[in-house]
Amino acid sequence: MGRRKYDKVNRDSRLRENALVTAVPNDYTPALGIRMLTPLYDAAIGALTREKTWRAAMVREVAPVSEDCILDIGCGTASLLLALARAEPRASYLGIDPDAEVLARATAKAKAAGAAIAFVQGFAADDILPQGWRPTKIVSSLVLHQVPLTEKRRILEVALDMLIPGGGFHLADYGAQDEAFMRILFRNTVQRLDGIADTQPNADGILPRLMADAGFVGIDERARVRTSTGMIRLYSAQKPAASTKENST
Repeated sequence: MGRRKYDKVNRDSRLRENALVTAVPNDYTPALGIRMLTPLYDAAIGALTREKTWRAAMVREVAPVSEDCILDIGCGTASLLLALARAEPRASYLGIDPDAEVLARATAKAKAAGAAIAFVQGFAADDILPQGWRPTKIVSSLVLHQVPLTEKRRILEVALDMLIPGGGFHLADYGAQDEAFMRILFRNTVQRLDGIADTQPNADGILPRLMADAGFVGIDERARVRTSTGMIRLYSAQKPAASTKENST
């Protein structure tokens, strides 16, 4: 079966700042793994993951420009989107997340900051994007370690499909825990909250292979950040300029 072709990017199409469009989410892992901890999410991420360090590195890697349409898959409370919007407020930003509670927090934060960011409640899927809007860059942070292996693969495949040819993909997440102390920290924090089944493939270093399997090229580990919850790694990759998936019929 062929994949539907996208229209040319239209930065003015149906993206209203701070708009919350609701899709129908299925089951998902809440922020911090347990729903009752959601109000503590921003404080916990800031305190336990050296957030300022890796988010600043992400912004440098993404290097947003005014013509960009940037999608954040699993945007949470929009901390990364807000950092990107501060770096380049003229770009077009969209965050998607299945969790209504974190999106309410994201919307409030964006409004307070005066940032033009739109949000959609739901999962990464071709048909969740506003008509005529297509990302030039996709970012995702601290999402893939929480989901099953099949969902990791699906998210990456959908991200590739969503991007314009030659578009950039930027990922920050727990990756290979190849230092003994990092493994101990990861096991006693992240894996206690999010479980072992979903998180172990990340700890085993599977992310670059999954990106390659999805069809990304130019996969590169850009940074490593040692934290009190384990090693966070930053990756960059691109959709091929001439995508076979894009041209299939």
